[in-house]
Amino acid sequence: MSTAETPAFAPIVHSAAEWRAEMARLTKAGQPSFFHIRTRLPKEGRTNQVLGASRYMNVVLKTYASGGENEIHAHSNEDHLFVVLQGGAVFHGPGGEKREVGKNDCVLLPAGTFYWFHAKEDEGELVMLRVGAHIDPDSDVLARIDLDGKPFDGYSEKNKEVPIVLHEDRIFE
Repeated sequence: MSTAETPAFAPIVHSAAEWRAEMARLTKAGQPSFFHIRTRLPKEGRTNQVLGASRYMNVVLKTYASGGENEIHAHSNEDHLFVVLQGGAVFHGPGGEKREVGKNDCVLLPAGTFYWFHAKEDEGELVMLRVGAHIDPDSDVLARIDLDGKPFDGYSEKNKEVPIVLHEDRIFE
């Protein structure tokens, strides 16, 4: 790509099924993956854009509108890492634990770790790079559970999913 070309935006996935399909599309055994971190920022809601994937790992760009949040859950088949690229968040644990993170802070969550977070309202949109490592690549890497150990859909109303509204003119790059 020449320096004059503008990289395309990775597609936003709107369900776990779309996330899985995008990982399958991007997985190329024995070949490197190249991608550029670039996205339109949300006015409302949150986005997930799968940037790269292999049999054992996936890389996703996540954005949250100011104040956006999710519900407490754990990933049962994946260790994952968040790298804050813009904005700030407050991560919470099941026992009332709380930790604020900001630009260039990282959060590593081993499989089975319960957490939830919200984007800080006074710091604009939250942009995070999420890197996931599959525990068992033959099982569902996107498997989530709630505090009762029941399956938990990350794209559900229960997970505080709201319709996405993107800014027309605000881009993170």
